[in-house]
Amino acid sequence: MKSLLFGKNIDPACEYCEWGRPSQDGKMILCRHNGVVAPYFSCRRFKYAPLKRKPKPVPVLPDYNPEDFKL
Repeated sequence: MKSLLFGKNIDPACEYCEWGRPSQDGKMILCRHNGVVAPYFSCRRFKYAPLKRKPKPVPVLPDYNPEDFKL
């Protein structure tokens, strides 16, 4: 069975589309079909590219001291 990285319900966005590339300023996306667009814009030519997704940052764990583990 194939495992999906982000589930079956993927909201289309040019940020992780096969045809979109980030611009130099990093705020806009350069689309091969529509030109300069916003990162969360999507069109009918959306093609999902899972390797363009950025993973969520790892949460910071709280600091523990030795007294937390004493009985």
